[in-house]
Amino acid sequence: MPTMKYTVLSLLFSVFLATAFGQQKTYNITAFGAIANGATNNAAFIQQAIDEASRNGGGTVVVPKGIFITGSIELRSGVELHLSNGAVIQGSSKRKDYDGVKRPSLIVAVKQHHISITGKGTIDGQGREVVKDIFKRLEEGTLTSKDWKTKRPEENTRTNLFYFEECSNIEITGITCKDASSWVTHYERCRNLTIDSIKLESTAYWNNDGIDIVDCKNVRITNSFINAADDAICLKSARRNDYCDSIYIDNCTLRSSANAFKIGTGSLGGFKNITVRNLTVYDTYRSAIAIETVDGGFLENVDIRNVRAKNTGNAIFIKSGHRNEDAVYSSIKNIFIKDVTVEVPLGKPDAGYEMEGPLLKYPKGIVPDGKKVISVSPWNHSSKDPTAIIYEHNVFPSAIGGLPNHPVKNVVLENISISYEGGASKQVNCFPLDSLHLITEAEKDYPEFSMFGELPSWGLFVRHVEGLQMKNIKLLLYKKDDFRTAMVFDDVNGLQLNGIHIPVKNALPVMVLKNVRDKSLQGIELGTKTGKEIRIL
Repeated sequence: MPTMKYTVLSLLFSVFLATAFGQQKTYNITAFGAIANGATNNAAFIQQAIDEASRNGGGTVVVPKGIFITGSIELRSGVELHLSNGAVIQGSSKRKDYDGVKRPSLIVAVKQHHISITGKGTIDGQGREVVKDIFKRLEEGTLTSKDWKTKRPEENTRTNLFYFEECSNIEITGITCKDASSWVTHYERCRNLTIDSIKLESTAYWNNDGIDIVDCKNVRITNSFINAADDAICLKSARRNDYCDSIYIDNCTLRSSANAFKIGTGSLGGFKNITVRNLTVYDTYRSAIAIETVDGGFLENVDIRNVRAKNTGNAIFIKSGHRNEDAVYSSIKNIFIKDVTVEVPLGKPDAGYEMEGPLLKYPKGIVPDGKKVISVSPWNHSSKDPTAIIYEHNVFPSAIGGLPNHPVKNVVLENISISYEGGASKQVNCFPLDSLHLITEAEKDYPEFSMFGELPSWGLFVRHVEGLQMKNIKLLLYKKDDFRTAMVFDDVNGLQLNGIHIPVKNALPVMVLKNVRDKSLQGIELGTKTGKEIRIL
């Protein structure tokens, strides 16, 4: 009987909530003076509607069909910003219209709760036009930014589309997001965030990350399309004592001139309990999957399944580093990746896009003489340095890398198929197998799949790992041969290979093991059976 009483009370409470929500008022921004005339800055009118709804206990602020120009607006607790079909919130092209908020953004929310942005309309940041105005103001001296003449205006000088900080119970559904001049949507230290069925197109400028999740808890990103000039979906940690936790991503299509799905680079605190399902990746310059922590943070319990990637520069990249100045070392453990199919071309996967990823160049002061083996970490050079030399390279393999005495731990790769176009040339670059000890650790460098420089393997490079299981793995060359070995394992403790299929015939050895302890090799199919497929150094 008490159970029945509790059930009845719960039902009544649910009905009460539904009724109360249904009675929330709507506030059409035109009733507050907003005009869709393509000239008026409607920020004050939209803000009045939001503030009025919040003061009255919550409500829906409606943006009707039409193009409404606005500077920064702040979303308040209890308010749903609803964009009708055909409605456009268009960011002002004047940088001064974003002054006065914590981070220059079109829509800002700080320490708010139960907020949402819904509907079938569009939020357009006009990033290209904003950048033009930023440069104009920098030249006039009315705006300042470090190194803008040799690199580009700093991120805090440019504008986000969204900036939400320390907010809870957030819903972003249905809308289209376009063209910021920096990170597109930025969520920091938020809880209970749902992003569903959005379309995000932003290739207006550098650092156009699609969705950045920074030290957030309980996040769901589902059924969305993201085309970004920088990382499409990126998890970050900006504080040593904070972390991302319980992140779920499912059924998303990603295109990026950087990485498709990425954890890191910012990694001061940590990441745990990350679940990713059903990603489609295409025309992406860097990695389909990038898992990185280099600032002293922890990264653990990542489960990624069912990823299909075509025309991407790299399949899987897992890396810990130590670029922080204190003694705290980053750590990675418990990574599970299953059911992944990737096609890696010989050419540049994002060639022709408005904002391509920058070509690799040698660090300043390094001039290769072409005669001796050198190992450097090439960097993605986008500053105006006429002396920088292009880093010529062959296709980079997938990689898993820790540091000496700080290994990546407990990685499982299962049902993975990676096809490479092949076509490597010794005239482009060559790093010999007998020089594995010279490959840079690059422990303080920005982490990318290219950070080790030229590698002696075309399929997979593994170093400083404890506990690696690989089951049903296929590495294929689908067009041309490659003079390099397929797989290199260096300093691995606990290697279990079960079902490795690499049908190449010309490059021997196919697999190299150096300082590999406690290994189990079963079901290995490596080209022709000559007895020379595996070399132990």
